[in-house]
Amino acid sequence: MDWPVPVALARAVPTLPVGADLHYEPKFDGHRLVLWRTEETVRMQTRSGRDVTAQWMDLALAGMRLPAGVVLDGEGVVQVNGRMEFAAVQSRANSTPARARLLAERHPAAYAVFDVLRHPAHGDVRGWSYVRRRALLERLLEEQGVGPPIQAVPTTTDPEVAWVWYEVLRTQGIEGLVAKGGATTYRGGARQWMKVRHAETVDAVVVGYTGPAARPRHLAVRLPDGRTALSQTLRAPLAARVAQLLAAAGPARRARTSGGDMYNAVALGDVLVEVLAGTTRHAVWTVTRMR
Repeated sequence: MDWPVPVALARAVPTLPVGADLHYEPKFDGHRLVLWRTEETVRMQTRSGRDVTAQWMDLALAGMRLPAGVVLDGEGVVQVNGRMEFAAVQSRANSTPARARLLAERHPAAYAVFDVLRHPAHGDVRGWSYVRRRALLERLLEEQGVGPPIQAVPTTTDPEVAWVWYEVLRTQGIEGLVAKGGATTYRGGARQWMKVRHAETVDAVVVGYTGPAARPRHLAVRLPDGRTALSQTLRAPLAARVAQLLAAAGPARRARTSGGDMYNAVALGDVLVEVLAGTTRHAVWTVTRMR
């Protein structure tokens, strides 16, 4: 298995799917991370393949309890006052290594694991079914005596239990549910899973902005269907956070959205924002927060 590994994805659905072979997991409100336990160390990879070990060093150190050759997929989360806070996750993800250490001392991260991609005794297990991979994951953590901050996410085949999770765990920062077919293999880049969120939102990649870089007015985002569009006017706190990222970005170039609107295109890597699903007749989207 080569670094970086493409991760499996989920498509948004409006209601909780029900089926004979569906397994449900809470959707943690965090930062997608792949944990690689190598012969000598641990590396952390984002969904886009970026190395973020320095930002999540507390999780990397915890991962040293795993045997060499293990590759896990999961979500990095941060709790503040007993609730998972995405703002704290985003601060960690966008921080320098020095600041990440300070943030980790104040609010240590946890790793909510939902899949195993490689095992030292079995090699690449992405071709195994979800049910087999899940059983292997649970055995691995138990046999190695691995506990918090690394912990497997709960899973159930009972849609009524899943619905209780959906309703009750919302106050703890759970943003929804993910449904996975028990017989499905792990296919990187494919939207083979289904997710239902409390708000009908989609994740979009930031590709540019309008206005001055020090005070951007709108974001240009690439939507899941490949279109680019401008967001509605950014709220001041969100604009300030975007401005910090733009300050470290390279020079912008002029570009047009799919609808023909001009914007300043920049390369920000895998910076994501959450936008409300659906558009106005002018294809302007509302950004609810950064991911």
